[in-house]
Amino acid sequence: MTATRYHHGNLREARAQAAVEAAREHGPDGLAIRELARRVGVSHNAAYRHFADREALVDVVAQVAMQGLTDAMARRQDDVDRTAPDDVPPSPQERARARLRATGLGYVDYALAEPGLFRVLFTAYPEAPDATPDADDPFGRLNLALDEMVEVGALDPARRPGAEIACWSAVHGFSMLLLEGPLRGLDPDTRTACLDVLLDTLDRGHPAA
Repeated sequence: MTATRYHHGNLREARAQAAVEAAREHGPDGLAIRELARRVGVSHNAAYRHFADREALVDVVAQVAMQGLTDAMARRQDDVDRTAPDDVPPSPQERARARLRATGLGYVDYALAEPGLFRVLFTAYPEAPDATPDADDPFGRLNLALDEMVEVGALDPARRPGAEIACWSAVHGFSMLLLEGPLRGLDPDTRTACLDVLLDTLDRGHPAA
């Protein structure tokens, strides 16, 4: 594609897609406006007409990452109902626990599948998110899963406050250890076993009402 073609209507979309691909390859370090302008074949100044600064570009990429993380968690949660046996369906308490576990599995799935975008997400949103359980975002899905556990008696209401931070911290810390820490060399089977231990430990920390 030429610079003229971009100038006539799709430069913003091309820059956004180039930014997503650069973030996939290099994480936040890939989001330099000058480099992305080079990728799509336009001048530095032309690129600035659509994204005022690097922060604006990071925000666009982070929205893609946020949706991807949400979708990964949703797929794992949907698997709970899709794979449940028809002859002996899980109890409401078992289902709620399985859905909470699924949120953690989906979180780690996305971190491993899209490490560059995962890192950008936490560059763009350094502040703690609002605890809005009805929001279709990762933190909202986690809160909704915990609230469901309270509703069906799988979690003591007295233990609910702050539970979302404990769960989030555990799976995020584990994800970062896999991506950048001493667990990054684990083979898939060992990694899965370690994640199972982590999620089992979290589950035991949520006593029923």
